[in-house]
Amino acid sequence: MRSHYCGGISESNIDQEITLCGWVHKRRDHGGVIFLDLRDRDGVAQIVIDPDTPEAFKLAESVRSEFVLQIKGRVRRRPEGTENKDKATGFVEVLGTEIVILNSAATPPFPLDEYVDVGEEVRLRYRFMDLRRPEMLNKLRFRSKVTSYIRNFLDGQGFMDVETPILTRATPEGARDYLVPSRTHPGSFFALPQSPQLFKQLLMVSGVDRYYQVAKCFRDEDLRADRQPEFTQIDVECSFVDENTLMLIMEQMVREMFHDLLNIDFPVFPRMPYSEAMKRFGSDKPDLRIPLEFVDVDDLVADTEFKVFAGAANDPKGRVVALKVDGAAEKLSRKQIDDYTKFVGIYGAKGLAWIKVNNLEQGAEGLQSPIVKFLGGDVCLSIMSRLGAKNGDIVFFGADKATIVNEALGALRIKLGHDLDLFTCEWAPMWVVDFPMFEETSDGGLTAIHHPFTSPSCTPEELAANPSEALSIAYDMVLNGTELGGGSIRIHDPEMQKTVFRILGINDEEAQNKFGFLLDALKFGCPPHGGLAFGLDRLIMLMTGAKSIREVIAFPKTQSAMCVLTQAPGAVDEKQLKELHIRTRKSQSAD
Repeated sequence: MRSHYCGGISESNIDQEITLCGWVHKRRDHGGVIFLDLRDRDGVAQIVIDPDTPEAFKLAESVRSEFVLQIKGRVRRRPEGTENKDKATGFVEVLGTEIVILNSAATPPFPLDEYVDVGEEVRLRYRFMDLRRPEMLNKLRFRSKVTSYIRNFLDGQGFMDVETPILTRATPEGARDYLVPSRTHPGSFFALPQSPQLFKQLLMVSGVDRYYQVAKCFRDEDLRADRQPEFTQIDVECSFVDENTLMLIMEQMVREMFHDLLNIDFPVFPRMPYSEAMKRFGSDKPDLRIPLEFVDVDDLVADTEFKVFAGAANDPKGRVVALKVDGAAEKLSRKQIDDYTKFVGIYGAKGLAWIKVNNLEQGAEGLQSPIVKFLGGDVCLSIMSRLGAKNGDIVFFGADKATIVNEALGALRIKLGHDLDLFTCEWAPMWVVDFPMFEETSDGGLTAIHHPFTSPSCTPEELAANPSEALSIAYDMVLNGTELGGGSIRIHDPEMQKTVFRILGINDEEAQNKFGFLLDALKFGCPPHGGLAFGLDRLIMLMTGAKSIREVIAFPKTQSAMCVLTQAPGAVDEKQLKELHIRTRKSQSAD
């Protein structure tokens, strides 16, 4: 139906007869001549219809925004002075001779000819219209480029693209499963995979050696700007490698991709142990573009009469840290500080202590804060000395359980970086390594930080003797404070796997029931192996500068895990429920 795409015509096509198809982007009447901007996925072409072609002119008068047209005509140079240097097709136009209206269009729910601030709910309800906007199409086009690039890179490294099942069984991977009832096995359920983890390990046992997959994954968890109930992973696994080899392959892929697609050159990625990341930044995915760092002051405040600080300092699970912001005393008003206090409250902090450094030459008298009198002048000056504080600085404090301090002050660090534009560079990639194997749960038990198939960096006997201190052979790739991907060397020894299960409270009988297929596979010559999974949606979000992964997914869910386009999830009729052996019950409202 067409000979060219609208965005593909140029001066090389002058005097050629061509056929274009697309949507009417704009229609303008200029002194008896009608101009149509025709749009397709590749761009916009200007069509000129004059009265010398009466039939085409009459049809051009009747078309409206988003009508679907086929137009035949001759490419010509635009008259001097009317060129548009901002458009790829801005030096040529098409003198239209024939128009076919392929379909009319109702009035669009929002304008598509320029950016307008439309509510996300409306955009998602009419996503098929929203995706017509060039900025949205370009994000999908870029996503396709990235996916192709990754496939080509991994193919070139000897990885094999293998699909794994979508209908599987529930596995403990840290989030709730989406369950699928079985019609043929009454009372039993499939689960949609949170990741292809166990299947890709089985592929290593099978001798595939190097595997990858662009995999759909599903997690029934609370949503944020960078999470969706269904998402896409670039899933990788390979045999007979150590963590260093695997990390270098993945780093090479990302560095080459950013260079080739965005003309951005990354340095060699620094590697930071988890313990250091938490100590300096309160986060296992620190944004290294922001120069602010935590400084522990527990020892300086442990003996003060200020119970908020002393209590946290003397609590084995507590922490007191200071966060110095250079030159911020004059930039931040008291109202802004109060706003930051409310902000850290979101993360469980009970308050936000601070000290403004007005004039250190005056000693404690040169410090401005309600807490100076409680801490004492000498303690405050010792803190300033440790921080290397200068006149004009402001120091924020966190004092609570270490988990609360890390999360609250870590979030404040990021917010201050954005609010005060403290970024020292545009991109800051890194690896976080040497994660603990386990973390303590609220009931005093242990849970795997990554998943229970991650290999510890010790023997089974050492692990069983001191599980809370054990480190894992795990690694996360972080970019600008966002985790791009995470992985580990896996357990390939059955005894080590059983030991990990026992530490997690999974006895041998339960382990055999849930993971018997994996334990059996480990008995039959399982090679050492490891892998990594990249969040494709997050990667594209960062590379395109989008504010949310919903901007780079064709048909995303809302933050309430609903598709407003199709109104899913929805009710099903009783007949279908009966076939699935399911009976629903109405939720009882509270009295």
